Amino acid sequence: MKAYTQHYINGEWVEASSSQYLEVTDSNTEAVMATVPAGTAQEAAQAVVAARAAFAGWSALSVEERAVYLDKITAGLKARSDELTTTIASEVGMPLKMAGMVQVGMPIFNWGNFAKVARQFEFESEIKNSLIVREAIGVVGCITPWNFPLNQIALKVAPALVAGCTVVLKPSEIAPINAIILAEVIHAAGLPAGVFNLVNGLGPEVGEVLASHPEVDMVSFTGSTRAGKRVGELASQTIKRVALELGGKSASVVLDDADFPAAIKGSVGACLLNSGQTCSAHTRLLVPESRYEEAKTLAQGVIERFTIGSAFDETSKLGPLVSAAQRDRVLHLIQLGLDEGAELVAGGPDKPAVDKGYFVQPTILRVQRHHTLAKEEIFGPVLVMLTYKDEDEAVAIANDSVYGLGGGVWAGTNEHAIAVAKRLRTGQVDINGAPFNAQAPFGGYKQSGNGRENGVFGLEEFLEVKAIQRPAVKA
Repeated sequence: MKAYTQHYINGEWVEASSSQYLEVTDSNTEAVMATVPAGTAQEAAQAVVAARAAFAGWSALSVEERAVYLDKITAGLKARSDELTTTIASEVGMPLKMAGMVQVGMPIFNWGNFAKVARQFEFESEIKNSLIVREAIGVVGCITPWNFPLNQIALKVAPALVAGCTVVLKPSEIAPINAIILAEVIHAAGLPAGVFNLVNGLGPEVGEVLASHPEVDMVSFTGSTRAGKRVGELASQTIKRVALELGGKSASVVLDDADFPAAIKGSVGACLLNSGQTCSAHTRLLVPESRYEEAKTLAQGVIERFTIGSAFDETSKLGPLVSAAQRDRVLHLIQLGLDEGAELVAGGPDKPAVDKGYFVQPTILRVQRHHTLAKEEIFGPVLVMLTYKDEDEAVAIANDSVYGLGGGVWAGTNEHAIAVAKRLRTGQVDINGAPFNAQAPFGGYKQSGNGRENGVFGLEEFLEVKAIQRPAVKA
C-alpha cells in the first residue's frame, strides 16, 4: 500500500494540511491499495488563488505554445501507459486488456487530439465590421468521476488548458491515483506554476469550493444527477458557466426488420462495458412484443459468454464493480426489480463464485414501463428488456425517461434507423452498432446534463465569445 500525502498546488507538491486521509480500494481484492489526503476547503481555495494568478500569463501564450505543452503531456502519458493501465484496472476493475485500450488509450488520444483541434481552430473570425474573438473563459474547476477516471479528466483539463484556461482538478476519491500520475506527468512537462492544480478530497469539502468560489469562472462536472444539481445550485450564485455530464438510462431500440442476432449481441455489449458502470450504457433493450421470446433466447446466449473475474485474469470478460457500496446498491436494485414483478431472464442477485472482489452477476430482467428499473439508473451489469407493439410505442418508451444521454437503433437499413434515431430525445444515437466517435460531441438532453465534450465541441465549452466592432472604412 502506498500513502500519498501531498496535493499539487501552484507548481509544487504541497504537504496536506490535514492528517485525515481517504482509502483507495482495489476493486478486485477488496484490499486497501493506497491512501490519499482528504483535502480541505482552505486547500481548494489556495489552488483557486494560484490558478487565478497564473491565468493572465497562460492565456497570453500563443495557441501553438499551449499545444506544445499538450504534446509533452501526451508523450509523458504514453511513457507511463503500462503503470496507468495497472492502476485503473485495480481502482475501477475493468479487465486489463480493455483498460489499456479504453481507460488509458482514449485519454492519451484525447490529450493529443485537443492539441490538433486547437491548432486548427478559428479563434478569430469576421462578421461585417465585427471581429469575433474567442477567448479563454478563465479559471475552471474540474470535478471528475471514478468510472472512466483518466479519460473524463482528459476531456475537461486538456481542452481547458489549450483554450488558455487555468485549472483546479478534484478527481474522484474512489479512483484518484491515476490523477496523481497525470499531475506528475504535467509537472514534468514544465507547465508554469498555477496553470494546473490538483486537490484530492470529498465533494462537500473540495468540490463545493470549486462550484461556489467567486474566482472560478466555470465548473465542469461529471457524475450523478443528484450531485450535478448541487453543483448547479452553488454555481448559480456567482453566475458561472456550468457544464454537466450526468446520468443516463439509454435505450437500444431493436426494430422488427433488424438483424436480431447482431442487434441483441451489440445491445448486451453496449450495456456491459465497464461492468455497466458507464453513464451512456444501453441499459434498456426494446424489442417487438411479438418477438420477445426470440430476443430473450438470444440475450441469454450472449450474456453467458461474459465470464466474470479479476481484471488481471486473462479469461475475464467482466470485472468487479468499483466498491462495496456500488455492489450493494446494484444488488438491492436487482432484488427490487424482482420484488416488483420483473421476470429474471439471466443472472440475479446471488453471489457469484468468486472469493474476493465486488462482483455482481451480469443480469437481464424483463420489466414493465412503470417499474423502478425501467426508469432508474442502475450503474451495474444489469440490462432490462421492454417490449413494444409498434414503432411509435418504441419511440415513446425510449423517450419515457428523465435522462437523454445515449441510445441505439437497430434496423434493416441505415435510412430506417436514422429516421427513428431523429425521433429520440438524446444526445447520441448509434445505429446498427456503429462505433464510438471521439471527435463527435458527447453530452445529454434533459437531466443528463448540458454542454458537450470531445473534439471541437469540447474546446468551445471553455471559450468566451467577444465581438469587437470596427469603424466602417470610408470610401
